[in-house]
Amino acid sequence: MAELKFDITQTIGVLSENAKGWTKELNLVSWNEREPKYDIREWSPDHTRMGKGVTLTNEEFDILKKLINGEEIEDDIDEDKIL
Repeated sequence: MAELKFDITQTIGVLSENAKGWTKELNLVSWNEREPKYDIREWSPDHTRMGKGVTLTNEEFDILKKLINGEEIEDDIDEDKIL
């Protein structure tokens, strides 16, 4: 398995910390030397290990902010085609 490369390019904030010192954080992370994306996941105190998380593009992050703020979201989804 190929080694996963990451670089936390900007720490935005810590959401919580557990008893073992791991923190759930919102950061901008560059994965495998690609453009940084918004990332929410748990990190060990020294940031050498990580838990599963969610990575969002700038567009997805903007939509998430709007959803949290209760703003109307324009979409191009045909709701008649949804089960």
